[in-house]
Amino acid sequence: MSYSNKYTFAALPRTQRGTPLVLGGDPKGKNFLYTNGNSVIIRDIENPAISDVYTEHSCQVNVAKYSPSGFYIASGDVSGKIRIWDTVNKEHILKNEFQPIGGPIKDIAWSADSQRMVVVGEGRERFGHVFMAETGTSVGEISGQSKPINSVDFRPTRPFRIVTASEDNTLAVFEGPPFKFKCTKQEHTRYAQAIRYSPNGSLFASAGFDGKIFLFDGATSELKGEIGSPAHKGGVYGISWSPDGKQLLSCSGDKTCAIWDVETMQRTVTFNMGTAVENQQVSCLWQGKHLLSVSLSGDINYLDVENPDKPLRILTGHNKPITCLALEDQSLFTASHDGAVTLWNVQTGEGRHVPGQGHGNQVNGMRVGRGGSLLTCGIDDTLRKAVPTAEGEVPSYTDEAVTLGSQPRALDHWPDEDLTVVATVKELVVIVGGGKKSSLPIDYEPSCVTIDSKNNHVAVGGGDSKVHIYTLQGTSLSPFKELTHLGPVTDARYSPDSTHLVACDANRKLILYTTDEYKLAHNKEWGFHSARVNCVAWSPDGTRVASGSLDTTVIVWNVQTPAKHTLIKNAHPQSQITGLAWLDNVTLATVGQDANTRIWDIPA
Repeated sequence: MSYSNKYTFAALPRTQRGTPLVLGGDPKGKNFLYTNGNSVIIRDIENPAISDVYTEHSCQVNVAKYSPSGFYIASGDVSGKIRIWDTVNKEHILKNEFQPIGGPIKDIAWSADSQRMVVVGEGRERFGHVFMAETGTSVGEISGQSKPINSVDFRPTRPFRIVTASEDNTLAVFEGPPFKFKCTKQEHTRYAQAIRYSPNGSLFASAGFDGKIFLFDGATSELKGEIGSPAHKGGVYGISWSPDGKQLLSCSGDKTCAIWDVETMQRTVTFNMGTAVENQQVSCLWQGKHLLSVSLSGDINYLDVENPDKPLRILTGHNKPITCLALEDQSLFTASHDGAVTLWNVQTGEGRHVPGQGHGNQVNGMRVGRGGSLLTCGIDDTLRKAVPTAEGEVPSYTDEAVTLGSQPRALDHWPDEDLTVVATVKELVVIVGGGKKSSLPIDYEPSCVTIDSKNNHVAVGGGDSKVHIYTLQGTSLSPFKELTHLGPVTDARYSPDSTHLVACDANRKLILYTTDEYKLAHNKEWGFHSARVNCVAWSPDGTRVASGSLDTTVIVWNVQTPAKHTLIKNAHPQSQITGLAWLDNVTLATVGQDANTRIWDIPA
């Protein structure tokens, strides 16, 4: 059976407070790239919904850069490995893999002819290395600085030079090839964080955590002067030259970005990005006519020179693992373990954050309620509600929260009755509207809850390897039946017509029951996963079940022909599947620990 990946709603850059991030740009000006976890994410700058994810690193990737030819990307990870891979083929064939230093790589630069490469970071025996991209042969030494090197750049014109910026507050200049240490520059009083040559190589600029930006002659390395005095009130995390080399874009922890006129060394535009901590600016890129910056929250801002206080557009989404998803019509809600909830427009790929006082930490359960409202429970032990203020608006959290008394693990909602059942580690709580109506203590750890509104049953999966069925009478629950599995039950769902219940477990199995007597629906065992099954979802017509697993695979099963199934291997490469939802009978949305949301076309 055929299937295709229609879209990927890409993860945002993984940010860390006090740590600069490096954005890479395509020399043709079409794409930009950044990293998140083990992934390198390439996005179209005009239409960021078009994205591509490279996942061949075995550990966290810190930086990725296009070669000047545009045919290759080099990406460096925390183990000190560099992978050079092809940008033309969909498979991104690996060209070379090298281990230039024995620790995290923080920045990469290519020579203008795409033949030489320099990497810097936090190696055990050295902080940087210059080598040939084809063979890995050394073409010089990066030495002379006593602490990890944060940033590096290659002069784009001959005679070649390399400049580095280090945590020992110095800049170093190297001449070659073969590259040898020439001198250090000691203008900065705190960590030097970014260093970049102008497009024609006549100048280079450096920026540091002292809030200062300095300008140097590209050939002689002599100091030309300081830009602004100081340039920013907070540390400068990144700088990027305009294509004509006449202006410089900077971003800072003081929550602003700025454009500087290189000739006069004066500020021409200030972009105020907000007042909250997450509005700190940790990276910037000037790519053709686009000016991008990255906030600490991971949001990517398209800066508007005409209106500096309001970005042209903001790319939102997730940069932490996604824990659950919920669906309403063509709108998809996803929530991550930092409490961020995003509403996606499936047609355009545009994501918007759900505003208001949310959980602030991991969301464990989420369902769409009446009138487009959203119900979420998180490990702050509350159930919260987000309500749309107008038609088509993103719901925003209200100030009210239902206190649950212990940590919730899952919830399900019955919109017709406005009734919610929340499974916490101590009890099952029935809530109608915004008030608790009843609770039933339990002696097992629940993992999921699903309501059958036709038969008034509630099924709860437990860590005791059982599915517990309860009868819902009014607003109170009473035990009805137990179904035994061979491993802890991880998810369970009633079919849309209430005729079946499917449950999955840590023993790699899915079991389908009929709801009249809770007998096995067929003697076929659905057990093609190779690790714990995390989640299941019914298609709207009730004929197919999708399952997502720790083994990175999604399988679509057919209820009428149990022997048939569609296997999507590596649906989220190197990442377990954490949630599934059918948009219609042939379109499936999946989310994973890689913070990406993928939409699949799976014909029946």
